[in-house]
Amino acid sequence: MKKLLMGNEAIAYGAVEAGVRVATAYPGTPSSEVFAALAAMAKENGIYAEWSINEKAALEVAAGAAYAGARAMVTMKQVGLNVAADPLMTLAYIGVKGGLVLVVADDPGPHSSQNEQDTRKFAQLAKLPVLDPAAPQEAKDMTVAAFDISEELGLPVILRPTTRTCHVCQDVELGEQKNTPEPPGFAKDSRWVIFPSLAFKRHRWLNKQQEAARNILESLPFNSSEYAEGDVGVVACGVAYNYVKEALGILGVEVSVLKIGTPYPLPEKLALKFLQRHRQVLVVEEQEPVVEDQLINLTWSNGLPLKLSGKRGGYIPREGELDVDKVLSALAKFIGTELPRKQENEVLPPMPLRTPVLCAGCPHRASFYAFKQAAGNDAIFTGDIGCYTLGNMPPLNAMDTCLCMGASITIASGLYRVEPERKIAAFLGDSTFFHTGIAGLVNAVHNKANITVVILDNRSTAMTGHQPHPGLEWTATGEPTNGLDITKIVKACGVEMVRVVDPYDLETAKQAAGEALDFNGPAVVIMRRECAALTRKRQALRQVDLETCVGCGMCIDELGCPAIIKQDGLPVITNTCTGCGVCSQICPTGAIREVR
Repeated sequence: MKKLLMGNEAIAYGAVEAGVRVATAYPGTPSSEVFAALAAMAKENGIYAEWSINEKAALEVAAGAAYAGARAMVTMKQVGLNVAADPLMTLAYIGVKGGLVLVVADDPGPHSSQNEQDTRKFAQLAKLPVLDPAAPQEAKDMTVAAFDISEELGLPVILRPTTRTCHVCQDVELGEQKNTPEPPGFAKDSRWVIFPSLAFKRHRWLNKQQEAARNILESLPFNSSEYAEGDVGVVACGVAYNYVKEALGILGVEVSVLKIGTPYPLPEKLALKFLQRHRQVLVVEEQEPVVEDQLINLTWSNGLPLKLSGKRGGYIPREGELDVDKVLSALAKFIGTELPRKQENEVLPPMPLRTPVLCAGCPHRASFYAFKQAAGNDAIFTGDIGCYTLGNMPPLNAMDTCLCMGASITIASGLYRVEPERKIAAFLGDSTFFHTGIAGLVNAVHNKANITVVILDNRSTAMTGHQPHPGLEWTATGEPTNGLDITKIVKACGVEMVRVVDPYDLETAKQAAGEALDFNGPAVVIMRRECAALTRKRQALRQVDLETCVGCGMCIDELGCPAIIKQDGLPVITNTCTGCGVCSQICPTGAIREVR
C-alpha cells in the first residue's frame, strides 16, 4: 500500500513497521513531526510514547527499554543531541539488547536552529553507525533497517534526516508490521554498570564493532553506484544525491555517480571500486566533509592516482544548505563545462524578505514591553530558545543574549558577578524552564545571584508545534495527568519573591517587574497567558478612532504588533487582531477602542 507522507511521517511509519515498543522525544524543528505522527498511532499499535522533559531524559528512558529487550526510538534535532551526549557516549560502550534508534534531524541553513552542527560527526565521535536518507521512502526503509542493525551489532544506530528530507512529501510504499517477539525483560548482568575497568574492555569491543558495522552497511541497498563512460565520477551523500541527479540532467552530461546512504562507517569496498575506475571525483555532501575525509583516507592508503575534491577543494560550501543551483555550478566548474543560459522568462524574481515577528496578540510582546518600561534601557535582558527569542527584534529590542536551552538564567548569573549593580533579567519559556531551567535557578538561588527570572508561561511548547510539557494536564497521547505547578517548583527552589501576573494587564505587569528588579536576591515573575495561536479569535477586537488619534505612533513604534499597520500616516488595526488590548493600554489619547 502506498501513502503520501512527509519524510518525518515516513520515519514514524517505519518505526511502527519495525515493531517499536517505546518512543520518546523532545520537540525541535525539523524533527517534531516524527514523534507527533508516532504518538497518533501509539494506542492502536501498543506503543508507549512520551514527550520527555529534555533529550537526555528521552534517551535514558529509551535506553532503559532497550536494556529490557524492547525496540525503542528517541527523536530530537541536532542541538538536542548535545543535551543527550552524556548518556550517548557511554551507551555506545555498554550497548543495548533491543534495537535502539536515535532519529536526529539536522538543519543545514540553518532554518530554525542556533547552529549547523553535523550529526554524522557526532556518530564518528561516539563510534555509532549513521544512516542518511535522501527521500521519504528511503527514510522509512532505513528506519526499519536501523532497528535490525542495532540488534545485530548491539549498538544504538543514528538516523540522520536533514530539513528537506524531513519536510518533503512522497508516495511511500508501506510494509506489514513485523511480528517482533515479546521483550525478554531485563537480565541482571555486570555489563550494565559502567566502571572504568569495564569501560576499557567495552571500548575494545566497540572498536571491533566498527568493522562489523561496515560489513553490514556495505550490503545495504542504500549505497549504490551508477557507472558511465569517462574518468569523472561524483559521490553524493543523502539528500545531495537528488541535487546531483537533477543538476546532471540540466547540464546534459553523464558521469558515474556513487550514492552513499550510510556515511559512517563508510562502505569501503564499494567506494574503493568506484574510486579505482576514475581519475577525478567530486564529493557532494551538506555540512562537514564526513564522507570526503573518509574517501581521502581510502585514496591515500591505496595509493590511487586520483584528484578528489569537494569541500576541501572549494567546490562545495561547508556552510548553508545545498540546492540544485549550487550543485549545478560546482559540477559545471569541476567537469569544465559551461552553465546553460537561462531564458529571460525563466529568471525568477528574488523571494521577498519577511522579518520574523511575534504573532499578533502574543503575550510575550506585552511581557517584554512591561519589563522594558520598568527596567529602562541600561538593564540587561538575557534570553533563551523559544518564540520569545524574537523579543530581540525591533522595536522591542528586548533580548541581549541567547545561547542555548536553559542558559538565560546561568548567563545572567555570570553577568551579575561582573556587574552586580546592574539590573539583569533572564527570560525563558515554561517548556524551557522544565527542560534545563530548573537547575540554573537552583544554582542562582544557592549562590545568591541577585537577578530577576521571567518565566513566560504560555501553557505550551509553542515554537515547535504546541506540544505538552510537565506543566500541563495531558500527555503526548492525550491521557490526563497531573500538571506540575511552576509557582510551587520555583518556591521549592528557595526563591523568596515570586509573582504571577497576566502580561495583558500592563499596569500590574509593570508593577511586578519593578518590584522584582528592585528585590535584593533572586526574584521570579511568572507571566502567565495562553499562546495566542491556541485561543479562539476573541469577539472584542480593537479599532482606531481616527478622530481621536494624534498619529504619535506609539502603538506601532513601541509594540511592533503585526496587526497594526500605518496607512496615510495613521495606524490601522487589521483583521489579524486577536483583541489582546495591549495597544489600547499604551495609547496616550485613548484612541484605540474595543469593538464587537
